[in-house]
This record gives sequence, C-alpha cells and structure tokens, in this order.
Amino acid sequence: MNYKKEVTKAMTMLGEDSRTIFLGQCVRYPGHALFGTLVNVPMEKRIELPIMEDAQMGMSIGLALEGYIPITIFPRMDFLLLAVNQLVNHLDKIKEMSEGQYRPKVIVRTMVGSKVPMNPGPQHSGDYTEAIRRLVANIEVHKLEKARDILPTYRRILEGDKSMIVIEMADLYD
Repeated sequence: MNYKKEVTKAMTMLGEDSRTIFLGQCVRYPGHALFGTLVNVPMEKRIELPIMEDAQMGMSIGLALEGYIPITIFPRMDFLLLAVNQLVNHLDKIKEMSEGQYRPKVIVRTMVGSKVPMNPGPQHSGDYTEAIRRLVANIEVHKLEKARDILPTYRRILEGDKSMIVIEMADLYD
C-alpha cells in the first residue's frame, strides 16, 4: 500500500463531499508535496492563500460556522504553530464559549517535513504532535504513520462531528 496514493484517495473522497472546501498555501499551484494529493479535487473547491497562518485558521473556523467542512492545509507542522492562537483559543473552545450552540468542524492537515534527501533545517521538519495534543481538549490529533490508516481516518473525520488535526509524514510519501 502506497502512502501518497492513499492520501490522494482520501483527498478525492473529501473533495466529493459538497460541504468541503480546501484552503492554504499551494492548493491551487504546486509548491509542496501535499499539492500532488489534491489532483482529483476540483479547482473551484480550492482557495489559495498567502502565508498568513493565524488568519487562515480564523477563516477556516468562519467557514465551518457557515456549514462548510474546511480542509485547512499547513504544509509543515512548524507553520501550524503560527495558528495556535486561533486553534487553541477559538476552535478548541468555541463549543464551551457558545454553551454548545456552535460546533464547527475543521480538518487541519499538516505534515512533519522530511529530512532526506535534503534536510530543510529545523524550521521545516519539526514534530510537535505531543505538544499540540496537550494544548487542545476538544480537537482530536491523529498522526498517520501507516498507509492503511489514512482513508479510514479521513472517512471517520468526514462522518464525525469533531474537528481533527491530521499529521502526515513526509518521509513516507515516496
């Protein structure tokens, strides 16, 4: 079973749902490994954004409050750190802050960067999975370390009612 092919199948499945929308850097134009997994996602479901991680997470929350299921893509976990304010203080707590009135579902997709064949340095290959797990109480964090878990995980997220952070592993792509 090929890791990248399974991710591509999962993105195709998500793209077929009328409620989903994909946003982030390099979702309409190539620039990182995650772009290739969107090959079957229609362009009209993709919103290309500049580098503005905190605003991207805020936009994702807003889209979720309007009934969409945003798949918000942060090409590296290191970049997701810039969105932690919105992630921890808003998305994770909005159910309690609204006394259960709002329950936005956002799929946060990120990756632990590869260190081979060329090490991109410490700002592009960090793994903050455990730290993020400790920061959130209502968002599930799932690290995809086996190809066989990819499609079932994304299907469970789509069918469920919770936000989830999904961490892919660049070293498993090819």
